[in-house]
Amino acid sequence: MELFHKLARRNITISKQSGFGAKWRQQWEEVFARHLTAEEKRNIHLYDDDGANGYLWHVFSYETRDCLTEEEAEAAFDREEKKCCYIFFQHSDDAFKVEDASGLKAVDLVTENGEYADPYVVDSEFNWTFVITHERGWLGPYFSRR
Repeated sequence: MELFHKLARRNITISKQSGFGAKWRQQWEEVFARHLTAEEKRNIHLYDDDGANGYLWHVFSYETRDCLTEEEAEAAFDREEKKCCYIFFQHSDDAFKVEDASGLKAVDLVTENGEYADPYVVDSEFNWTFVITHERGWLGPYFSRR
């Protein structure tokens, strides 16, 4: 739980939300990918299919939704007034709730061991999202508003 301990050491109030990952991925899709048809979602590999991992952030990498990328995305996330946030991951049902996220920065979400790859951060109302991909340096990070 490198990320959890990393944030806790920075005095960021964080709690583990076991089993919430699937729920928050579904809600994320309903908000940030609702403009796509089922066929469009298949075409951008939004889902896991035949052993190939699907990624929700494909809505950004396939340019089907407006977003900021790279340094602009990180800067927008860092500037965002953050209160309560959720952090969840593409391939884990583990999730975290950050009560006061005002001190949370993009650099805090980068982990070395890949324990929690592809973190998604949203405010508690899913008004905006920040995603760091496992393709760091090639694709992402991304920041988008509802």
